[in-house]
Amino acid sequence: MLINNVDVICEHKSDGTIIPLRFQIIDEDGAYQRFTIKGYRENEVDGAYTTKDCVYVTKETKIYECKIDVLGYKKFVRLYFCTRNMQWKLGFDR
Repeated sequence: MLINNVDVICEHKSDGTIIPLRFQIIDEDGAYQRFTIKGYRENEVDGAYTTKDCVYVTKETKIYECKIDVLGYKKFVRLYFCTRNMQWKLGFDR
């Protein structure tokens, strides 16, 4: 599943590294759901391709595999950041 236009709080380091810290989405009831990222791994983008979340990525895209806590359960999600339009997307498995 894919959610467009995700709000992300991140840290920008002096070497240009981006570290995602938290994100929020609006659920189907219109309420904000906020999640803290417990750990992440940045994946390198080699060329242009479409991910399993149906996101077309290029070298202008950063992909972060993130670990979050949802109601006491560890879940993994994928954050996509397009440096060209400064937009975040969230991909996750149901």
